[in-house]
Amino acid sequence: MKLVGALVGRFRVFAGLTQRELAERVCLHEETIASLEQGRRPLKPDLARALDRILDTKGALETAVENMPEIDLIPAWAEQYMDIEAEAIALSWFENQVLPGLLQTESYARAVYRSNVRVLSEDEINAQVGARLARQEILNRKVPPTTSFIISEAIVRDCLGGTEVYAETLRHLRTRADLPGITLQIMPLGRQTHAALAGPFILLETPDHQHLAYTETQRGSQLITDPNEVSILAQKYAMLRTQALNPEETKGLLDRLLGDR
Repeated sequence: MKLVGALVGRFRVFAGLTQRELAERVCLHEETIASLEQGRRPLKPDLARALDRILDTKGALETAVENMPEIDLIPAWAEQYMDIEAEAIALSWFENQVLPGLLQTESYARAVYRSNVRVLSEDEINAQVGARLARQEILNRKVPPTTSFIISEAIVRDCLGGTEVYAETLRHLRTRADLPGITLQIMPLGRQTHAALAGPFILLETPDHQHLAYTETQRGSQLITDPNEVSILAQKYAMLRTQALNPEETKGLLDRLLGDR
């Protein structure tokens, strides 16, 4: 992706366009063009063709995309979500089994991919981890998205990757919990009611204030655009926020877990 991104940047400069000007010509956000040029986002064939026309590159970008190495970093069914996540102005994320990708450390992400079935090669793991960490750049934007995470207590008690990875993960979560714009809540074990027994989901708000949702299963996913369905998940998330520990209680639990290390 970095090579193709570098080509986009070089051709844009040769055409005398800024990132903003190119973004306006293809009806995208400037951040999208920046992500492409930095290799943080894959260039899709339809956009490659559009850029070839605008930049007069004689099909060079389309050819580069067609001949990229066959490493499936992001499954096709998740690519649309990744595009929306990269530009979202608000994210609300519930997880009950594994840390959200935006909260994972490099070591934790490696432990996740080493648990994969089928077994991944070290090169595949490196590529997947790199792609996952690159997604976290949205939290470092000048104006990061307003982000809420609710995660099961089981996640912060599970020693995925071993004791050293576990301790590092707890420290990372505790640091993230103090960042402006991020709200972290833990859903405690032992509850008698739970608003999301059907599993994890994500709510997103786009720059043009469209409200969407995303759910993922073992072998596929669904981007939800129907306002009624999104509303149901939003209601569930509102209930989860009342059932989970509040942010201060969450920090206290993380501090106690760190003290036990």
